[in-house]
Amino acid sequence: MTDPVTPVTGFRFSYNIFGIESLTSFTGTCRRAERLGYDTVFAADHLGIASPFPALVAAAAATRRLRVGTLVLNASFWNPALLAREVATADVLTGGRLELGLGAGHMKWEYEAAGIEWEPFGARAERLEALIGELGRLFAAEEGYAEQAALRENFGIPVLRPVQRGGFGGHGPPLIVGGTGDHILRIAGERADIVSVAGVFQLKGKPPGTMRIATAEEADERVAFARRQAGERAGRVEWHALIQLVVITDDRAGAAGTLAERFGHILSVEEILGSPFVLLGTVEEIADQLLAQRERYGFTYYTVHGPYMEAFAPVIPRLRAVG
Repeated sequence: MTDPVTPVTGFRFSYNIFGIESLTSFTGTCRRAERLGYDTVFAADHLGIASPFPALVAAAAATRRLRVGTLVLNASFWNPALLAREVATADVLTGGRLELGLGAGHMKWEYEAAGIEWEPFGARAERLEALIGELGRLFAAEEGYAEQAALRENFGIPVLRPVQRGGFGGHGPPLIVGGTGDHILRIAGERADIVSVAGVFQLKGKPPGTMRIATAEEADERVAFARRQAGERAGRVEWHALIQLVVITDDRAGAAGTLAERFGHILSVEEILGSPFVLLGTVEEIADQLLAQRERYGFTYYTVHGPYMEAFAPVIPRLRAVG
């Protein structure tokens, strides 16, 4: 079991964008989430869904305090210089409300569809680490591109920089890194402001992207590993978890049994009930579960998938009340 003590104790709650039907419905959902007490809206980085940065700028424009972020960008999809431009622009246009999540990518079909080479995991992780380093360099650079110097001088155009100065060594927005493997969690522990311990594992022998939910014991081990990588930083890091399922029910065991059957009994009922990435029960039971998980794992930042935003919302004021 991991050490239960961490100075970052206040909860934050967020949800993932799952689909955008229209500007009106999307911005209405964002405002609804803000009223319900959510802190952040996240956009993923997959083919077939909304492009992350335009969606996040629209979400921030529609709300007063809702932070926005990527959970997470696929490092293989982004050129560092072009991504730095996107990040700086989004941070400026959202008034410094951006959180930048980065990952190594795991859906092989997306690489094939986009015409991007599918590399072994180690190479993808190294690409992620290199991207973080290059973004930090670009955000910290005192000079812009030399070719634009005359244009900037003639027209008084400043070099675009992120508004925030917390992440990337004090030069950009907060950095989120998420995953389950040793390489990714080492990067997260050493570099990230927010460490996201992923709630799923690749099924062995199945196509890349075929996942199963992590158990409590696996979460124990992965959090302990990430904390060792963070070292003395561990108490200053915000520990994040992505919730895979939320079911409000008076019968936790019955709901877990239904899920076990749906998943082909890859996990037992007991494993599903114990997983920190599945929330089953009454509002009170789920609130108690999250309080217990804060003590066990240090998780204080939670994201639920968009379809569960309304179901999870009553839990938020209960946890706000206990701090």
